[in-house]
Amino acid sequence: MAKPLILVSNDDGITSKGIRVLIETMQQLGDVVVVAPNSPQSGMGHAITIGDTLRLEKSNLFSNVDAYECSGTPADCVKIAKHYVLKNHQPDLVVSGINHGSNTSISVLYSGTMSAAIEAALEGLPAIGFSLCDYDSEADFSHVIPYIIKIAQQTLAHGLEKGIALNVNFPPKQNEPIKGIKICKQADAKWQEEFDERKDPYGRRYFWMAGNFVNFDTGTDNDEWAIANNYVAVVPCQYDLTSHQAMETISKRWEL
Repeated sequence: MAKPLILVSNDDGITSKGIRVLIETMQQLGDVVVVAPNSPQSGMGHAITIGDTLRLEKSNLFSNVDAYECSGTPADCVKIAKHYVLKNHQPDLVVSGINHGSNTSISVLYSGTMSAAIEAALEGLPAIGFSLCDYDSEADFSHVIPYIIKIAQQTLAHGLEKGIALNVNFPPKQNEPIKGIKICKQADAKWQEEFDERKDPYGRRYFWMAGNFVNFDTGTDNDEWAIANNYVAVVPCQYDLTSHQAMETISKRWEL
C-alpha cells in the first residue's frame, strides 16, 4: 500500500527549528514534500504575491526529502506546491508549522501558519496548522511530537469536512506532562494595540506598534483555557466567514 503524501509548509521560514521537527515527524507517517518560505513570514495572514515575481528554488536542507524554498507567503507556498510542484499528485495531508509562538484565539486571522493550512482547505485538502505557545528560539518541541502524530493519523484516517482546517496549539514544555487534547472553540479575545510615536535619525516621525492581549472569555471550552491548563487545543476553522445568524436577522429587520 502506498504511503500518504504529506505537504509541509510554515511561516517561520524553511530554516526554522519548528519545520525541521515537523518534517522529521511526518516522515514517520508518509512521503514528505516541503514548500516553505525562504525567509520569515510571520503575521502575513492570507496575503498572496500578485505585484511581484515569485521565485522557487530547490533546497538541500533536509536529507531524503524533496524540498523547495519560495520567495512568497505561506499561502503562496501552498498554491505553488499544489499547482506546480505536485501538479500530478494530490497530497493526502497538508501540515504547517511548527510555529514558534501561539496562534490561539484571534491570532488565527493574522497567522501565516494557519493561512497555509486554510489555503490547503480552500483547495479541498485536509490541513492542520501546528503552533507551540513558546516564543523562545530554542524552544523544546519534544513533548508535542506524540500529539502531532496522533492528530495527523486521525486526520488521515477520517478526513475533515470540506473547507475545514485544524488550528492546533500546544502548551510550552512544563514539569508535568500534557494532560490531553481538547476540541474547543476560538477564545473571545483580541489584541489591544498601542502605537508608540518615535523619530528616526533624520527627525521623521514613525510608529512602533505594541499592545497587550486581552482575553474576555471566562469559559472552559476555548483554546486559551486549554493552553493555560496544559492541554493541547484543537480548533476546527473554516474559511467561510459568513454569519448565517446575521443574514437571518438583517433579512427580518431591515427594510430593503
